[in-house]
Amino acid sequence: MRKTLTAALVAASLLTLAACGNEDGSGSTAGHNDADVAFAQQMIPHHQQAVEMAQLAETRAESAEVKNVAAEIKAAQDPEIETMTGWLESWGEDVPDEDMSGMDHGDMSSDDMAGMMTEEEMGDLEGSSGSEFDQMFLTMMIEHHEGAIEMAQTEQAEGEFPDALALAEEIESAQTEEIQTMQELLKP
Repeated sequence: MRKTLTAALVAASLLTLAACGNEDGSGSTAGHNDADVAFAQQMIPHHQQAVEMAQLAETRAESAEVKNVAAEIKAAQDPEIETMTGWLESWGEDVPDEDMSGMDHGDMSSDDMAGMMTEEEMGDLEGSSGSEFDQMFLTMMIEHHEGAIEMAQTEQAEGEFPDALALAEEIESAQTEEIQTMQELLKP
């Protein structure tokens, strides 16, 4: 009898949890607002640029530590891009183009895209290697992360979609740690 009761309680709990999810599988029926949309639309290209920078480190970085940081950044941000893309699609909102080359920021001011590198800066990074690359990568990625943290804090203050708020909190926490690591690597 006890096993049957336990099984029934587990089944009821699972049904309740399943009912809390929505049909697109995002697990949240909560609404979203303009701040959530802006967060995803701005963070996607921001993350794409960080991934592009991290990919350069694979062949240009001299330091194993820089290569490791770059690999961690890529591993964290690729899935976040997919998650945010899914939100925008489920909300019926525009998804930023994946092609970073010649990226048009449209109505976005530089404040909206804090920490983004210019085409010239990206060209300089791409044209460097060895310890010069390491120094430039760390310096640029710290600035890039500071911009992401700013956007994440705005989302936490103004957003309402629980999953976006949780991601913003995670971005702030993880990238703050990565900044500390990169600052240590920059020390002589």
